[in-house]
Amino acid sequence: MSQEELKALQKAVNKAKRIATEHASQLHDLVEDKLPAGYQELPAIAQATYDACVAWAEANAKLQAAEATAN
Repeated sequence: MSQEELKALQKAVNKAKRIATEHASQLHDLVEDKLPAGYQELPAIAQATYDACVAWAEANAKLQAAEATAN
């Protein structure tokens, strides 16, 4: 795998991590500021956070596998 491809994978991991962090922040804000009154928002925000974390984990695993074969 070329250095450019590894950089692209790293960029994808960073983007996925940023998105997951943003969703986690929304979940945190909901828990701290809106519960129990905002309980109806909880399933959607929790699912979006979970999905974003899964996307990050998949991107990170792909990067680690690529780095392992590059070395």
